[in-house]
Amino acid sequence: MLAILAPGQGSQKPGFLTPWIEDPAAAARLREWSDLIGLDLVRLGTEAGQDEITDTANTQPLLVAAGLLAAERLLTEGSALAAADLVVAGHSVGELTALAIAGVLSPEAAVRLAAVRGREMAAACDIEPTTMAAVLGGVEEEVLAAIEAAGAWPANRNGAGQIVAAGPVAAIEKLTGDAPARARIIPLKVAGAFHTPHMAPAQEALEAVAADIAVADPTRILLSNRDGRPVPSGKAALRQLVAQVTSPVRWDACMSTLGDLGVTAVVELPPAGTLTGLAKRALKGVERVNVNTPEDLAAAADPVLNDSAADGGAANEGVE
Repeated sequence: MLAILAPGQGSQKPGFLTPWIEDPAAAARLREWSDLIGLDLVRLGTEAGQDEITDTANTQPLLVAAGLLAAERLLTEGSALAAADLVVAGHSVGELTALAIAGVLSPEAAVRLAAVRGREMAAACDIEPTTMAAVLGGVEEEVLAAIEAAGAWPANRNGAGQIVAAGPVAAIEKLTGDAPARARIIPLKVAGAFHTPHMAPAQEALEAVAADIAVADPTRILLSNRDGRPVPSGKAALRQLVAQVTSPVRWDACMSTLGDLGVTAVVELPPAGTLTGLAKRALKGVERVNVNTPEDLAAAADPVLNDSAADGGAANEGVE
C-alpha cells in the first residue's frame, strides 16, 4: 500500500511553485483558484518573499493549491498511481488537500476553505500574544506534563521525538526556562498558538462556511489528524477538520496507522521534505519520495518507487 502525504504550514519556501507554472495548464488552474479566493497564488508561489508567504492568511491556501496541483498530475486517470491501493493524510491545513484527494471535497472547495481558515486563524492570532515552540527529545509523558504545567498545550504531537507546544508567550517562555530532562526547546517563528483554544474564533468562522460545502464519502482511505484513524464518511471528515482548528494534531497517530496498514512507501506533495523526514524516523524501511518539482513526478508515479529518489528531509518545522 502507498500513502500520499500533504504537508502543513511551515514547509513553504519562496518561489517553490516556479517550476510548476511552466505548465500552462497548471498556471491556468492556479489563476482559477486565485480568482475564487481573491489572492494571487501565482505571485505568492513564485515571486513573494518569505515574510509574505509566512503570513498565515496567504500560506494556507497556497499550500493547499500547491498540493492539489501536484496531486492532479500524479493521479491522472489511467495512471499507475491512480489505480494503486492508496491511503491519504495531511498535516494540519494539509488535511484539506487530503480531503480533496480522497474525493470528500472538490479542489475548489478545499482551496476556498483553506483561504477562510488561514484568514480567520490569522485574525485570531491578533487577539492576544501567543506563540509555539518545538520540544525535541525527552520522555513523552514528562514533556506533556511540563507543557501542561507551563500553561500551554501540545498543539502537534508529531512523533519521532517531537512535540510542539503552543500557548501564551509567557507560558512558552516558562516552558523554555524549565525544559524537561533530556529535551531541547526551539522557539518557532509563528503568528500564534495554532491548534489550541486560542483559535476558537477561527473555528466558529470556518464552521459557518463549511455548513454550506457539499461533501462526498471518501473514495480512498483518509486518515484524521484527530486520532490517526480512517474517517468513515465525508460529513465526519469535514466535521473533524473544523474541530481540528482548536485540537492537537496527532501526526504520531497517523504514522502509527500507516504502519498498521502495511504502507510500504510514502509520497509527500510539495513543498515536500518535512513529513518524509518524520516517516524516516518513525516508519523504518518505508520508501520515501519527495515531490518538489514536476521532474519528481515520474519517481512518485512508479508504484514500485525507487528508494534512490527518496530524501528524508529535515525535522518537522511545519507547525500549523
